[in-house]
Amino acid sequence: MDRLWSPWRLEYITRTGREERREKQREEGRDAGCIFCLESQPAENRSLVVFEGRACYVILNLYPYNNGHLMVVPTRHLAALEALTPGEQIELMHLTRLSEIALNEAYRPQGINVGINLGKAAGAGIETHLHIHLVPRWTGDTNFMTAVGQTRVLPEDLAATGSRLRPIFERLARPA
Repeated sequence: MDRLWSPWRLEYITRTGREERREKQREEGRDAGCIFCLESQPAENRSLVVFEGRACYVILNLYPYNNGHLMVVPTRHLAALEALTPGEQIELMHLTRLSEIALNEAYRPQGINVGINLGKAAGAGIETHLHIHLVPRWTGDTNFMTAVGQTRVLPEDLAATGSRLRPIFERLARPA
């Protein structure tokens, strides 16, 4: 019998430990309400960040649909595009573009889904902090495991994904 090992998914599936973690964050004086507010994050979550700009950053999705699943996030806590400053708008799109280039270089996907879900009705899992998803896609990447077994098979762990992408972002962000 084959086994798929994905222990990082247990918390997501069972939601265990969430309240204990929030209480610990409250005791430490951090805002426990938003997973995207970096100043409130423990060091292990910050390790998911692959690039930080001035007003936005790029982070690995903790529960990716595919390897390389990135999110571009404004540092400032806001829920809608209309709340962005002109500088934040520019950097959000600039980092989305850099993410596309980095994913193409690192993974050679056949396509990339780029999307924003604004509000719960639109499918936003975290509706109070705007973020853009970039999901690399390959023809046939949805197989029976996803369709029937409600299980995603990811051949690369998050640390390896981060190690692969960080140097590419650093090179791309250097002034020409």
